[in-house]
Amino acid sequence: MKPLGRLAALLGAALLAGCSRWPGALSPMGEGSDRIARLFWLFTAVCAVVWLLVVLALALGVARRHADRPDPLAQEPRRDRVAYRVVGTCVAITGVILLALTGFSWWTGKSLAALGERPALTLKVTGNQWWWQVQYEDDQPSRVLTTANEIHIPVGEPVQIKLEATDVIHSFWVPQLSGKEDLIPGRQNVLTLKADKPGRYRGQCAEFCGLQHAKMALLVIAEPRADFDAWRQAQLAPAAEPQGDEARKGRDVFQSRPCMMCHQIRGTTAGGRTGPELTHLASRETIAAGALPMTRGALAAWIADPQAIKPGSNMPRVRLDADELNALVAYLEGLK
Repeated sequence: MKPLGRLAALLGAALLAGCSRWPGALSPMGEGSDRIARLFWLFTAVCAVVWLLVVLALALGVARRHADRPDPLAQEPRRDRVAYRVVGTCVAITGVILLALTGFSWWTGKSLAALGERPALTLKVTGNQWWWQVQYEDDQPSRVLTTANEIHIPVGEPVQIKLEATDVIHSFWVPQLSGKEDLIPGRQNVLTLKADKPGRYRGQCAEFCGLQHAKMALLVIAEPRADFDAWRQAQLAPAAEPQGDEARKGRDVFQSRPCMMCHQIRGTTAGGRTGPELTHLASRETIAAGALPMTRGALAAWIADPQAIKPGSNMPRVRLDADELNALVAYLEGLK
């Protein structure tokens, strides 16, 4: 049993570490998630009270059983009337509880819908196997911004998110900020996010969508309005010119290989739309939808063999020699 005990301890430590790193739905940091958490605790409290009453009634019935009755099936009119009244009362109370919980659930859903009536910002998030495309909408076409797997929002302001999917059903879920909402091909659903405090909030696809469903994460970064505006303005700029001979060689490698057929880098001839937009790739905190941190080594590993990290992903392995790989990584890590 010792190995099993050690395994249980390790799993418990890992779970606690994960929860402390990325708190979940019971640590709400937004108006919407706070209302959902209150509804959850209400349901939990009511169910706990009902369960305790049922267990108490069962224990009372067991304690008062009459094992010495000559005929257990004999009718006792007075006792039967009491039993009918008790059962009828319990059924009525159950109906009232269900109606009340349904009403609270409806009210919570209505209040969540009201959050998005006057959004400060509108985004369109498209689910793909297995990454997220994020587009910041604007009345001026020149200010429409496209990025991937990372969402920046201003603190304290409602953000409307239009949800779509290109392939299969996905589900958008940032536990600390909102409830779940499905992304369905051919249909657009709408969700509102509102963060009360600055911070980084992990999101996840919550609908099984294929082999790498577990590695389809996203990061929501809530920041003060001034920081958000500065970030957005920087993201609207074209890609920075490569610094150094190695980075310039890397740009040539990128534009001469299949990379440019799938990815877009504004300011270059790369205009692909199949994969994530890479204009400011190095400004993101992760790559491959949260599968790896944004480091030089992780970039090299992902480019060298993406199928070893996310088997089944649509990014093919491009054969590069060591010098080409180093040059390409040098170029990409300069896209900030």
